[in-house]
Amino acid sequence: MLTFAAAVFFLLITPGPGVLTVAGVGSGFGASAGTRYLWGLFIGTNLVALGVVSGLAAVVLADERIRTILFGLSVMYLLYLAARIAFAGSKIGFIKRQNAPGIYGGIALQIINPKAYAVNTALFTGFLFWPSSLGVETVLKFAIINAIWIPIHFVWLHFGIKLGSLDLPGSTHRKINIAMALSMLAVVALAMVAQF
Repeated sequence: MLTFAAAVFFLLITPGPGVLTVAGVGSGFGASAGTRYLWGLFIGTNLVALGVVSGLAAVVLADERIRTILFGLSVMYLLYLAARIAFAGSKIGFIKRQNAPGIYGGIALQIINPKAYAVNTALFTGFLFWPSSLGVETVLKFAIINAIWIPIHFVWLHFGIKLGSLDLPGSTHRKINIAMALSMLAVVALAMVAQF
């Protein structure tokens, strides 16, 4: 069980669309908007996990047309986000919009987020630690994942809020933007390699 918890921590702490955007919403719109968006991500990731556990995700994603459409939406969104970050100029550019994305925005992101499916599939199909009951193990996995997921995302939200409030030199902002954009492009590249 400790190995599973460690795997959850390391899979969730790495930058992906969810944590980068929650930091961006916190940076651009503050704690209240960021918290609403975070709860949308939370609902969305649990919906994805339920889809993985129930097999619904496997059935839906077995249709190559649907899988291609979702993959295309994911890649386009990640490329869009990377471009917005890279060309944000001298301000931290996690994500900027006229209105803060709320709960539904967070849910929508997780539904098309390839990392959400990959992480949940890895966690729920691997790391068997309760061989006598798949049901007990699944419930425990949900509890452990959520117990780690929530604080990690609040840490990223706090990071975004604090980083957005710093008065850093323009060159530092640009370096941060480029590093973030490159990490998003790495997510896109990994998704494309996994697809083909």
